Amino acid sequence: MKKIVLSLLTAILFAATASAQSWRTQGRDSRSSSKGYNDFYYGLRLGLGISTVNSDDALLDAPGSRSGLNLGAVAGLQLSPGTPVYLESGLFYSEKGGKYTRNNCDLKYNLNYLKVPIVVKYAIELDYDISVVPHLGGYLAHGISGKIKDYNTRESWSAFCKSNFRHFDGGLIFGCGVSYDVLYAEINYELGLANISHDDFAKAHNGTFNLNIGVNF
Repeated sequence: MKKIVLSLLTAILFAATASAQSWRTQGRDSRSSSKGYNDFYYGLRLGLGISTVNSDDALLDAPGSRSGLNLGAVAGLQLSPGTPVYLESGLFYSEKGGKYTRNNCDLKYNLNYLKVPIVVKYAIELDYDISVVPHLGGYLAHGISGKIKDYNTRESWSAFCKSNFRHFDGGLIFGCGVSYDVLYAEINYELGLANISHDDFAKAHNGTFNLNIGVNF
């Protein structure tokens, strides 16, 4: 996994360098007034997510944080000419979950999703090259793989089964990004609203902080 992340990070940095050189060669007048954004743009993202699972079911509660990969591609469209408001969506592979380390238990929850975020962004230009980009929206996700591991008994079982978690997840996203030329970085929080517990009498929700870097073309 470390080799994969390093390779992806190298590819993004290479793409950013090449795109930035092209941006300077073509001239700044070809860009829109909100730097890093055109009427239509697309981009790549690579980041780290720090997540927990909060539940009133002791078997599903995982309040200890777990870090995971956040990888995806996005595309954005300006909603109105002359106004720096953009609608952005994309597709991400997102690793979520949590840890439970109380009462002589050492459990790790790995929940891996395909995620579709839909957010509205407002680009506030600070300088010719720099914009601050607050954003708000939501996400839909489907669990594609996952394990619950018990490090005391060295046993593991599927996270997405009838006695554990549902595949579907969804909720709100709010955060802020910064763009410099074609480079982009953001921090946001995903507040899970969908009940991911299979038990109709229990509730469980994901919560994730994401720190992403990437490029916009």
